[in-house]
Amino acid sequence: LGFQKVPDPTPGKNKVHLDFHGADKEAEVARLVGLGARETGRHNFGADFDWVVLADPEGNAFCVAGG
Repeated sequence: LGFQKVPDPTPGKNKVHLDFHGADKEAEVARLVGLGARETGRHNFGADFDWVVLADPEGNAFCVAGG
């Protein structure tokens, strides 16, 4: 479990943002979407690290990383 401090809070968004890492990122994203999450974006940091941003049914954002 890691914590990252951000310089300023983002108004109107959740105060906690969880990042998960899965051995099979795509399978985990599909599982979460099947449970009611909604995919909102895909990002990468170089060629070796990428993540998918999702939102739960209440709109709280979280990520699943892989790579």
